[in-house]
Amino acid sequence: MRMNRKIVLAALACTALSSPAFAQDNAPVADGDEGEGTIIVTAARTTLPPNALPLTIDVISQDTLDQQVAISGSVIDAVANLTPSFSPTRQKLSGAGETLRGRSPLYAINGIPQSTPIRDGSRDGYTIDPFFLDRVELIYGSNALQGIGATGGVVNQVVIKAPREDGLSGRALVQGSTGNFEDNSFGGKLGGLLAYRQGAFDVTGGVAYETRGLYYDGAGRRVGIDNTQGDVQDSKSLSFFARLGYDLSSTARIELFATRFNLEGNGDWIQVAGDRATGLPTSSRREKIQGEAASNRVETVNLTLTDTDLGGGNLVFQAFFNRSRDIFGGDVSATFQDASIAPIGTLFDQSANRSRKLGARISYERQLFDALNVTLGFDSMWDKTQQGLLATGRYWVPPTTFRTLAPFGQANLKLFDGALRLAGGARWENGQLKVDDYVTLASYNSARVSGGTRNFDDLLINGGVIVEPAQGIRAYASYAEGYSIADVGRILRAVNGATQPNFRIEDVNVTPVISNNREVGIEIKRGPLDASASYFWSTSKDGGLLVLNSAGVYDVQRQRIEIQGFEINLAVQLPVDGLKLGTGYAHLSGRTDSNKDDKVDIDLDGANISPDRVNVWASYEKGPVSARIQAGLYLDRKFDGAAANTVFSGYTLTDAVLRYELPRLGGITLAASNLFDVDYVTYNSQTIRSTVAATDNARFFTGRGRTFTLGWDYRF
Repeated sequence: MRMNRKIVLAALACTALSSPAFAQDNAPVADGDEGEGTIIVTAARTTLPPNALPLTIDVISQDTLDQQVAISGSVIDAVANLTPSFSPTRQKLSGAGETLRGRSPLYAINGIPQSTPIRDGSRDGYTIDPFFLDRVELIYGSNALQGIGATGGVVNQVVIKAPREDGLSGRALVQGSTGNFEDNSFGGKLGGLLAYRQGAFDVTGGVAYETRGLYYDGAGRRVGIDNTQGDVQDSKSLSFFARLGYDLSSTARIELFATRFNLEGNGDWIQVAGDRATGLPTSSRREKIQGEAASNRVETVNLTLTDTDLGGGNLVFQAFFNRSRDIFGGDVSATFQDASIAPIGTLFDQSANRSRKLGARISYERQLFDALNVTLGFDSMWDKTQQGLLATGRYWVPPTTFRTLAPFGQANLKLFDGALRLAGGARWENGQLKVDDYVTLASYNSARVSGGTRNFDDLLINGGVIVEPAQGIRAYASYAEGYSIADVGRILRAVNGATQPNFRIEDVNVTPVISNNREVGIEIKRGPLDASASYFWSTSKDGGLLVLNSAGVYDVQRQRIEIQGFEINLAVQLPVDGLKLGTGYAHLSGRTDSNKDDKVDIDLDGANISPDRVNVWASYEKGPVSARIQAGLYLDRKFDGAAANTVFSGYTLTDAVLRYELPRLGGITLAASNLFDVDYVTYNSQTIRSTVAATDNARFFTGRGRTFTLGWDYRF
């Protein structure tokens, strides 16, 4: 387990942005652990402190999150900036190909999954405004703690805390940003939050509105906009948050919260293809798009009942509803053509994913014999997803229902006064996939597919050992399994009537993608030193690999995948009061089986694994002043087995942020991302593996150039 000191110290000690009006987590610290035991990672689904778990864990505190969001603008960029083993973001609304340790992470809000696994729209990194978050919890590596999807880890976004004291409290934010001070590059954000508590009852409500201008790269060119998959530049978002809470007793609480997040493009700019042969990147020109702009709307409602002392144990019951609508930009592509509707080459259309989830989760944790901690629970979820075409009303992916039922149990045994711990558990996943009869699009030769129901189940296990010979020195080894299902929607929509006649749902490979994570690590937290190192390797025998086809659309291929890597982090508190220095390094190597002989033979490409990276940073905090400068060095990479043009030329990006606390008037923050205005082509654009990569000029995107953000926020 690793808790990054630059994050943990901020969570424990930094008070520049904290407010006593917001309560701490209502969870006990089990078995008397101290130190890190004050932090409870809810994504781990236990009240045990992180040092009792054989996991690699980071917690991004609210202060650190606010700092990173001021730099980059989003939660996903904040995570990527702080985490060496997370891939560079695409800087687009779509997060396809963004990975943690070479696999897809599960994004969640208070444990509620935001992904749509049976037709992945890759928008799950943009489902809540960071203005409404208290912290972000990261659990690294494949695991099934939160159910389906966490093959790379868990990114759990925890909403703001309930007010602790009677009376009115709140927060306000005013912020502006610009790229190169061009008129169309300006953006701004307004946020407001009010909370009120009276006795056992509390209520919180807030709204956040943000508008984003056009992006410019380091050479002053307009960054190409992704009209099809969606973009965050030239967009606006409106978000709401509301919560009602009531303390049933000194230990029991019931709480209902709801969020609504809607981000949509303005539709004022269209993409201008670049030229890979000459090095000319994709750009944008002002022109109103055809059809609806790409957008992402997510609504979440969550009811939680907790009792920290029910029969001597901790009860958590959660029921949730989640609904999303992902609209993709349209065009007159060959995929949408149908001579029975319009002459070939004239039919415009665009698609939209619609997903609805209902779920319930219950767990009960109790300490036995002063040394044994046991958790039992049961999770359930029903997910109905479809991808329809807006202009013509056709289905591209038919309505598909996925149901999962999962009982689980975990145990943690403390021996020799905590010098040795043994942990382990199991989760039984019972899944069902149901699809009605449907017909594919005319471009797939109108295949008539017989629907049906597919069932699967699997036992997922985990175990680990932790040794702590002296305070502040720990070592651990662990094994954990995670699972997901391949993007079945991509498979269903691509059934071809000419080459796959009489196709049935029984012919679809719905075998879960079972990925394991084996890991060994050590950490030292003594005096001014905070150091950690971990080595991990994972295998999935029937993994899901994203491969770009000749139409520029990602298909899913089931192949064996093997990934290994290591990560090192070091932070030091210097003798200068308030000054800290830190660095981190992550190396990843991934291989896959391209010829189906069950032996890996070529490297994973940039859509499936991140480059090696070095992070360096320095932070200073004293009195009303706090500052941070950070640099991410993305190292060159070649891909064995890929086309000669599939290479990555590394780049270095530097960010800085400065904050000054005003006397009783909040604080002013000035941030700069890509401080030195580096001109670079994004990692994903450089490393697409495809037979058409050499002529894929539409996705030849440069990254955002230097961007300034100035903001004022006030808490009371």
